[in-house]
Order: sequence, then structure tokens, then C-alpha cells
Amino acid sequence: MERKAVIIGATSGIGRALAEELHSRGYALGLTGRRVERLEELKNSLGKNVKIQFMDVTKTRDAIDQLEMLIRELKHMDIIVLNAGVSNFRGSTMWKTEKRVIDVNIRGFTALANYSFDYFEKKGNGHIVGISSVAGHFGYGLSAAYNASKAFVSTYLQGYRQRANHSKADIAVTDIIPGFVESEMTDGKPGMFWVAGKDKAARQIANAIESRKNRAYITKRWWLVGWVLKLVPNWVLDRI
Repeated sequence: MERKAVIIGATSGIGRALAEELHSRGYALGLTGRRVERLEELKNSLGKNVKIQFMDVTKTRDAIDQLEMLIRELKHMDIIVLNAGVSNFRGSTMWKTEKRVIDVNIRGFTALANYSFDYFEKKGNGHIVGISSVAGHFGYGLSAAYNASKAFVSTYLQGYRQRANHSKADIAVTDIIPGFVESEMTDGKPGMFWVAGKDKAARQIANAIESRKNRAYITKRWWLVGWVLKLVPNWVLDRI
């Protein structure tokens, strides 16, 4: 039976690369994003079995309606990947910058994760995939809201995994935890290491999805950084 996946935030970076990887594995796809011209270009490059839908996740009610519409077009859905996210939004003030990160990475994510769980519970099965980050393991003064938002994503997904364990439905919940991956977010930023190519990252993410893993570091070596960060005392992290 043909597998079907929606990717929220598919216009660039990890989202686009994952769309290409899953399509190559035979998935029918629903792809969303704010930049419609990029969605149309991606659809044309992939060919058949691709539906696209404009979505601004900060407009939460509209985003839920648009996701429902996309699922109806595809008849049903097996996997929903919550990938939409921003880091250093260029606002005119600190508050505008951090509010944008919160609106996209927390409010938008939460609204769509909640809808996805309810949809899969009624359907009887499904798979929620969220994209967090190694950055969620610690606070950082230059991107406090971003790091905090990714910690929220991981903790929220853990809570929903617990909910799934108590549900009659067969629902998998996967937390994808990338380190540095080629994207518009990382272009030109200093101090990066172990930067993964988008295609390699997408392959590992797709493998983790198909294995229904609870969590997966991307690339795999980042589990070591995650482990070390959990051991570092707060007084050390506070001096970064």
C-alpha cells in the first residue's frame, strides 16, 4: 500500500531534502510552506504523487484547516513531519525577534502536533515526527528563544509519546535531533563543525522514520555531544 507523508516546512533545508528522499522511496507527499513559488518548483522537480499547500504556521487556525485540506486531497495520511522553524529572525527589536521564534517554533508546532495526534487517534494509527535540535540541550544567550523552543519541542514530543503509549491507537512519535546541517539557517555562520550535507541528513532522518525510532541524532555522531551536554554542570554552561 502506498505510504503517504506530509512535511510541514518543505521549501528549503532539511524539509526539502527529506521530501526528495521520501519521494525517491515511493511516498506520496503533501508539502507545505510560505514560499509558494518554491513549493511549485519542488513539485515540478519531483513529478507525480505530490500535493502542495501554502501554510503560515503562525496562523494556527488557518494552518490546521490547510493541513486538513491536504489530507483530504491525499485521501489519508500515515506520517506528519513538523519541520517548520526559524532561528535568528531579523526583527527590529529583541522582542520582535524572539516573538517570531516563539510563534513559529512553539505556537505553530504545538497547534499542528495536537491536531496530528487527534487525527491519528481517530484513524487508529500514524506517525508524528518533530524536528528539534541539539541546541535544545542548553541555553545560549545569542539565541535564547531558539534553544528554548527546541527544548520545548523535545519535551513536548516525549509527553505525546507517553500519551500514545496509553492510547488504543498505534501512534509512533519520533524526535529528530539534528546538529549542524546545510541550510539557510547555517549559511555563513562561524564556529560550526560536523556540518552534514542535506542529502545525508535526509537519508538518516528517513531511516529513523521508517524504523519508528523514539529519537534520532542527525548525524549519528551528535549523540556524543548530546550525552556530554547532559553531564556538563550548569555553572559551566552559564559561562558560555
